[in-house]
Amino acid sequence: MKSSLVAVSAAVVVATLVTGLKDRAALQERFGLGSAGKPAPELMMMGRIKPEVPAGNSEFNVQLVADKIEAITSPSPSAPDTSDSDAVAPQPAAPQPAVPQTVAQPAPVTPPIVSAPPVPQQAAAPPPAVDESALRYFASRGDKVRLQAEISRLQALYPNWVPPADPLAVPQNGDKQLEAMWQLYSDGRYAELRKAVADRQAADAGWQPPADLLDRLDVAEGRARLVNASDLKQYATVVDIAAATPSLLTCSEIDVLWRVAEAFIQTERAQRGQDAYAYILKNCTNPAERQATVEKASTLLAYQPMQALLALERPAADGSKEFDAIRDNLARRFMAEGDDDPNLAIAPDYIARLEKLAETEGLASDALLLGWYQLRRNNDADAEKWFRAARAKQDSAAASQGLALALIARKAPEEAEDVMFRWRADSDDATATYLAATANLMALQPPADLAEDVLHRIAIEVIARKYVPTAQQFGWYARSLNQFQTAARWFETALAWKPDDEPSAYGLVITREQLSDRKGVLDLQRAWAGRSSRITNLEDTSSLSPNAVTPPPGKGALAAQQPAQSTQRPQTEPLPAERRVILQPGSEVVVRAARPAMDTVTVPRGPRQTRGCSTTIDAGQLKPADALSRGWCLMDINRPMEAISAFEAALQSPARKVREDAAYGQSLAYLRAGLSGNAAVAATKAPQNRQRAAELQVSILADRALAAFDAGRYRETLIYLDQRAQLQQERIDLMVLRGYCYLNLKMYGDATRIFEAAAATGSRDAARGLADVRNVTHPDTNN
Repeated sequence: MKSSLVAVSAAVVVATLVTGLKDRAALQERFGLGSAGKPAPELMMMGRIKPEVPAGNSEFNVQLVADKIEAITSPSPSAPDTSDSDAVAPQPAAPQPAVPQTVAQPAPVTPPIVSAPPVPQQAAAPPPAVDESALRYFASRGDKVRLQAEISRLQALYPNWVPPADPLAVPQNGDKQLEAMWQLYSDGRYAELRKAVADRQAADAGWQPPADLLDRLDVAEGRARLVNASDLKQYATVVDIAAATPSLLTCSEIDVLWRVAEAFIQTERAQRGQDAYAYILKNCTNPAERQATVEKASTLLAYQPMQALLALERPAADGSKEFDAIRDNLARRFMAEGDDDPNLAIAPDYIARLEKLAETEGLASDALLLGWYQLRRNNDADAEKWFRAARAKQDSAAASQGLALALIARKAPEEAEDVMFRWRADSDDATATYLAATANLMALQPPADLAEDVLHRIAIEVIARKYVPTAQQFGWYARSLNQFQTAARWFETALAWKPDDEPSAYGLVITREQLSDRKGVLDLQRAWAGRSSRITNLEDTSSLSPNAVTPPPGKGALAAQQPAQSTQRPQTEPLPAERRVILQPGSEVVVRAARPAMDTVTVPRGPRQTRGCSTTIDAGQLKPADALSRGWCLMDINRPMEAISAFEAALQSPARKVREDAAYGQSLAYLRAGLSGNAAVAATKAPQNRQRAAELQVSILADRALAAFDAGRYRETLIYLDQRAQLQQERIDLMVLRGYCYLNLKMYGDATRIFEAAAATGSRDAARGLADVRNVTHPDTNN
């Protein structure tokens, strides 16, 4: 029974070796690894060549060899000393009565990896002598693995060679020194073996080492050099060594095959690397090695080549597939590749598998992979879903960045800015994403109602990063709030960082035009002559929308600007909410100023008739020109509400000049009636020239300042006064109004400065304001 088991084991091992021979040859053919004579192999041979049936005895009694090895390795005291070759008698080749004889056919043999040039046919040469000393040595030592490897090697070198029926039956030469050399080889002490050979040759000039020993030593040293070159990432050397040592390219040398495949890929021969992995999956049977082959290949090959390798998968005994254990990780690997390449379409099976993993295992990394994959393909809703799931598991820069990009695409930049603010400095990509969110946020139409702290932090980051797109959008945002001086500063800052930014230059020129800065306008027009027609041909800008913005930067294509340093920091923070003056706990004093008189705006106009407007008539029944004349007549007799209706009728005129005068007159009528909001609307009903537009804006801002002051909104009053001061020098009565605003806001130093300046002109209201300041700040020193 024991001998039968040994026989079966030996048969299986020999069959494995024969398969190894076949696959080694196939690998040579497929990879095109050249012989040692070709320094840079480039062409691989394909296909297999069947050998002719060798002459002579083809019988190799595996059972007998196995029995001999078993006898050698068994600790039986009666076993003969296997070191003495004479103690082993030749065994007959006839079948045994109990165990059938196994006859091993020679394995198919393939040509060299890269064929040498064809040699002219000559007369058949006698078969070469085969050195079987290593075969006998390993058999005598009971080394089954090395015995089988040696048989495979000799069959590969000598296709017509047939292994002896019983290697142990061949007499040993009794050379103890040679036995010691084989022992050194068996122990892997190759340098010592080289020295031993050299020493013996020096001592005995007529002695020659067995060719088989030298060949095996060359192969072993080649393996060591190949592994060392691979570890050092010297991939071209790896390919050269493999070409010079084709006997390494078998399934028994799986690590060598992996290293050669990697060397091909790293030397830009990915197809040959794929062929190497495919060779393993087609010919090698070890399940663990096959699985490791797929895992190694997935780290080096792209998605499409990997699908070709996975097609070589074999079914398992239970009906599953052999690579199911690693398919989850493969799905993650393929999705990561899809994240990097938006044009790569991953099979739906992998996407569904990863979605299931993200839902069941709840890993943030899986949700991130899905989020980036969908975002790359503009599936923003799905991307947002997975990024939110990732942030719920673990708030990270990558998850926040992906969510911010999805929100920007959904036109929700305010949330995107809030999401990314924490991670804005995590990386260059995170910074670019945050700045993109700010640019899109400032460009919203209608403008977003942003809190003071949000504006403040955005401004700090924009200035620190010198980011032009958001600086430019700050300018447009300030214009939408009628803060033209602030807008000009932002546009100037953007141009200081990027002098060729035409949208910022255009924003600056129209803002300077509205500020009546003719010199600044001309300077910009000269600077941009030939580069921007809309700047050089700028005309009337009073009808321009202050909300005009340039498109925000696109998703995924943002980079921080690095222009020159700005010399002035623009103002961005709006004034805080209004507050009342609290002198001490429990007492509240609200200081008010008398409403200053409103100056009447006078504008040269054409002659008009004042008669015929004392009676009440329906202006809608008049011709537009007559209605216009009636409107001016009603304004002269201080009947603004009737004048509004008359001007409305005149606005129906087809003549542009009549419509302009009617819109202008209606605006003045509303102002006289104290309806500044309506006046602003009326001014837009027809384009106005620059002079009229400026006068109307000055009057509207002054009226709004007075209305805000009467309502106790002192900070709002200051905003209107600042805007008006940008358009026209501040009048004395408005300076007094400003002083009382500062007094109500408990800004006593500013109030004193304003009142003193106004009092120097002889204003009694300003002197009274100084006294009010003293009464509040020094109540004990006043009578």
